[in-house]
Amino acid sequence: MSFTLHGIGVSGGYAIGRAQLFSHDRLEAPHYVLRREHLKEEIARFDEAVATVRSELVELQDHLPDSAPAELSAFLDVHRLILEDTMLSEVPKRCIQEGRCNAEWALAQQTQALIDQFEAMEDAYLRERKNDVRQVADRLMKALMGHPGHAPVKPAAEEASVLVAHDLSPSDMVLFKRHNYAAFITDLGGTTSHTAILARSLNMPAVMALHNARALIHEGDWLVVDGINGVIIVDPDPAILNEYRLRQDQWRIEQQQLKRLKKSPAATLDGTPVELLANIDVPQDAAEALEERAAGIGLFRSEFLYMNRDSLPDEDEQFEAYRGVVRAMKGRPVVIRTLDVGADKSVLWLKQESVNPALGLRAIRLCLSEPQIFITQIRAMLRASHYGQARILLPMLANLNELDQALGLIEATKQALRDADIPHDPHIQIGGMIEVPAAALAAEWFAQRLDFLSIGTNDLIQYTLAIDRTDDSVAHLYDPLHPAVLKLIQHTLRIGKRLRKPVSVCGEMAGDASLTRLLLGMGLRSFSMHPAHLLRVKSQILRSQLADLQSLASRMLRAGRPDRIQAWLARINA
Repeated sequence: MSFTLHGIGVSGGYAIGRAQLFSHDRLEAPHYVLRREHLKEEIARFDEAVATVRSELVELQDHLPDSAPAELSAFLDVHRLILEDTMLSEVPKRCIQEGRCNAEWALAQQTQALIDQFEAMEDAYLRERKNDVRQVADRLMKALMGHPGHAPVKPAAEEASVLVAHDLSPSDMVLFKRHNYAAFITDLGGTTSHTAILARSLNMPAVMALHNARALIHEGDWLVVDGINGVIIVDPDPAILNEYRLRQDQWRIEQQQLKRLKKSPAATLDGTPVELLANIDVPQDAAEALEERAAGIGLFRSEFLYMNRDSLPDEDEQFEAYRGVVRAMKGRPVVIRTLDVGADKSVLWLKQESVNPALGLRAIRLCLSEPQIFITQIRAMLRASHYGQARILLPMLANLNELDQALGLIEATKQALRDADIPHDPHIQIGGMIEVPAAALAAEWFAQRLDFLSIGTNDLIQYTLAIDRTDDSVAHLYDPLHPAVLKLIQHTLRIGKRLRKPVSVCGEMAGDASLTRLLLGMGLRSFSMHPAHLLRVKSQILRSQLADLQSLASRMLRAGRPDRIQAWLARINA
């Protein structure tokens, strides 16, 4: 019987193949109370499990195929860092000691506590890190219970196979290099999970967040995987199969054509250059940005250094991370966003609560309330600026008082470095994020004080429309083409042009190729996105004539009604 499942398409393309079920059963943790004389032995057993998993991850990394993407090794590094973090490697031992419980139960309780903290975070990328914690904890649990390593995976049949799993970790992806899988689908995960990022780097169609696929699909079922629309068709009829085979062939041709664009300068048909930058989350992402020929890093989220730990990173640790990216980009600009956590992004070292987290103490508000944290980060950024084109980006600005305070602290930090004869770029560029309506409407005053602006469309849309984009019940109302959103973007772009201050877009809109020509027509000349989207956006730029797009975009902005806006967008993309 044929039926259809809907999820999130995290890696584009089409695949047709037989289902191969992947079993990665999670073990239930037993709970029992120990005598005090047995606690030392139980703690030693936990340490032995940590050592076992550490060896597994090292072995996986040492035996990566030469053809494996660089991201795979980087994500194994992330799992090793999670394993070594005190929140997973030490806190369970305290639970064993204080609660007189067995190691499995202590691990399960601490893992759930960490996952709860990540689930409370608003930022999609950071929220997805709960899966990395869970995957490392699962390895530890299996080592404790005498089942280390991976669940076995059967060799793929000669015909194409689609891997069907409840969840997959980056280390599971090593298996994809040993077997010729056409695609994979999972019940869990999302667009910002490490597994999704790896799927894109492998250019493998993938659909995630299907919820019940693993239970509904049987071994050997014929599957059509539509990674573009997030659709799975189980046991399709011949007409559907033929249709998707045609789509598959066309997609392959398009991908080959896109690869040819890597060396082409990003410019419109009338010769106007367009800057294509990459967003990254961890230093290792810089390799993918270079591979896709990004002109620089338009957004380096610094939050990764502060998460999943019970203490703050010191200045030297931050300096090494920032310098590593700046050096890797070899003279290209690297825009580093200052710390953007708060009540909505729970961190263990910050004991804050908020009735309305999205509007609470976060981003620049938090940094100004904790100036020593801010100054330590600014010192690290300034020191890294000596090694290349580092730039500082201040998030979630809403009023000029915040900007004045931030700029004052930055100038004081520069003076302290000069007094200590520590090298840095004294003329480092400083920018501000436009991600709340107040900042967009006051863009002129911000632009006068800053070197550049960066429009964070994800939050700008959320705050403009009063919609929590992580809430499934209202997520369908999240609309980047809402007239109010478009007018705020247009206003900011016009201010930047008039004051001759560069303006970029670093939200999801920048990486959506269906919106590229609209944004060009509105005046955008700097896009920053996930590296996987760069070539598709470039292909839209290369076929664009600005004079035509400017006229069409102007008419679209006056359309008002959603149906008319969609009609004009279709004309823009024709």
